[in-house]
Amino acid sequence: MAIGRSVLTAIDEQPGSTTAAPHTVGNLLRSRLFAHATLLAGRTGLDRSVSRVNQIEDPSGMWFWLRPGDLLATTCEALEHITEATAAFLARAHALGVAGIIVQVDDATAVPERIRLSAEELGFPLLTTNEQLDTDHQLTAGLRERAKMHTRAMFRSERLRRTLTEIALAGGGVTDLASAASVECDVAVSVTTVDGREITTAGNDAELRALRSSTALDSTGRLRTDSIDGGLGLRSLQDNSIAVCAITANGTDHGRVVLSSSRRELAESDLHAADTAAGVFAVAVTRDLALSAVEEKHRSNFLRDLLLGRGGEHAHAVAHARRFGWDIGRPVVVVAIEPIPCGNEPMPTRRPLVDRQMSAFSGALAQRDPHAAIAVLGNETVIIMGSGPETVSNVHEIVERVHGDGGGGRQPFTVGISRPCTVVEDIPGTYGQARTAVKVGRRIAGDWAVTAFDELGVFRLLSLVDNDDELESFTRETLHDLAGHSDEARDMRKTLEMLLSTNINIAETARALHFHYNTLRYRIVKLEKILGPFTDRADLRLDLSLALKIIAMRGIDHQM
Repeated sequence: MAIGRSVLTAIDEQPGSTTAAPHTVGNLLRSRLFAHATLLAGRTGLDRSVSRVNQIEDPSGMWFWLRPGDLLATTCEALEHITEATAAFLARAHALGVAGIIVQVDDATAVPERIRLSAEELGFPLLTTNEQLDTDHQLTAGLRERAKMHTRAMFRSERLRRTLTEIALAGGGVTDLASAASVECDVAVSVTTVDGREITTAGNDAELRALRSSTALDSTGRLRTDSIDGGLGLRSLQDNSIAVCAITANGTDHGRVVLSSSRRELAESDLHAADTAAGVFAVAVTRDLALSAVEEKHRSNFLRDLLLGRGGEHAHAVAHARRFGWDIGRPVVVVAIEPIPCGNEPMPTRRPLVDRQMSAFSGALAQRDPHAAIAVLGNETVIIMGSGPETVSNVHEIVERVHGDGGGGRQPFTVGISRPCTVVEDIPGTYGQARTAVKVGRRIAGDWAVTAFDELGVFRLLSLVDNDDELESFTRETLHDLAGHSDEARDMRKTLEMLLSTNINIAETARALHFHYNTLRYRIVKLEKILGPFTDRADLRLDLSLALKIIAMRGIDHQM
C-alpha cells in the first residue's frame, strides 16, 4: 500500500506541532504507529528514506511488491521461508533501496541471530514489534487492502499455474501455453529467446502490433534484453506496458515471457502472473530440449560423418539426410560459424554459447533454406546449404538477422563460406575451405567477419605457413621501418598499399588519398629511400604486396 505525504505527516507530527518531520526510519520509529517497536540492528541506517509501509507475508511474492523506499512489514515465518540465503536477501533489499524491515513477533528472540548479524553489517534497520498494528490507524486500512490485493494475485497466479500445468502435462508446447496465458491474463503474450528473438506470440492482433511497434523491441524486432537487469520487471512504455520474467530451469536461462497490454497499465500482480507462467514454460522448454537432444545427437553424428568423409556413397548419404529434412543431393556449400566467447556470461548460467548460436542460425536459416543441414560440431555450428548465385548474400542476410543491432548480450562469431560442391564425397574438402575462411577472415577483419573462400586470394597460401616467425621476418626485411606500429608507419603503409593497387598510377592514387600531386611525389621518394626502387621493379612490388597482406592477415593494424 502506498502511503501519501499527508498520511506520513499525520504519523510523524506530535500533538501541537505544525511541522512534519522527514520521512525516515528513525522518525517512524518514534511515531505513534511504531511506538512499541524495538530496534534490533542497523542503527546507522535510521536516516534511510521511507516512501511507504508495505506489509508482505508471502515469501514467494516478496520481490514483486517491494519498491525503493519501502519499509517492509512481515513475520518471522515469512522470513524463514525465503528460499535465498539470509545475507543475500538482505543485501538484495538493501541494494533495491528498501528502507528497512519490521518483523511482527511474539518474542524478540524469535528473530534468528543470522538475520540480526547481516542487518547490522549492512547498516540495514531491523525492527521488531509484538503489537498488532492499530486497526483504527490511518495506515491499517490501506495495508488491509494491499494484503487483499496480494491474496487475489496469489489466487489468480495459482489458477493460471494449474491451467498451464494441465496443458503441459497433456503434451502442449510453448505456443499452446502462450495462448492459454493470454486468455487467462487478458494480455498479449510473447515468448523469446534469452537475447530477445521471438519464439511465439499469442493474443489480440492489435495488442501484438502495439508491442512490436513499441520501444520494448529494437529495430530488428528483438525484445531489449541488454539492460543491466536483462530487461526484467515492469516497464511503462509510450502506448503500452509490459511485464517481463525469465524462463529458468536448473539454473539455466532459457528465455523470456512477456505480458503486454495497450488497454491498461500492468501492475505487480501481472508481474506475479508472468513469473508463474514462466515457471510452467520452463517445464515445457526443458521437456522439449530433452526430447530434441536425442535427435540432435543423431543429426550431429551424421553431419560429423559427412564432414569427415564417412557419410557413405552419394545416393546412400542423400537418402539418409532426407530423414532429417536435409537436401544434400543438390549443389551445396559448407558454412562454418565459430563463436568468440567473451567471458561475461550473465547469471543464471545460460545454455552453452554454441548451442544458443546454433538455435539462432537454425531459426534464421529456416526462412531462407528450410532443407539445409545444420548441427553443432564441437565448438562450432556447421551448415550445409544450397548453392546458387545469391549464396554469399543470403549468408550475409542470415548473419545480419542473427546478429541484429548488436544488443541483447549477443556474443560475436566468425563465419566462413566454402566453394560449391555437387557430390557428397567432396563435402570434407569444402568443409576445410570453410574452416580456412573462418581462420583467415578473423585475422583480417576481426570479430563478426563473414568470409568466402573464393575471396581469400593470396591469403589462402599465406595461411598455410605455420611458422609465424618466418612471416614476421619476411615482413620486417621487406618493409623495414614501415613494419613498425607507429602512426607514421601505418600512414605510409596506407600510401604504399594504394600505389600498389593502382599499379603506381600517381594521379589516380593522389585522387583516392586526397593528396596533392606533388605531396604524393614527395612520399614516393621517401618510400623508395626506405624500400628500394619499387616503382621500377615488379618483383619488389610483389614482395611488398605480400608483406602488406601478412600484416593484414595477422591483424597488426587492427591491434594498434
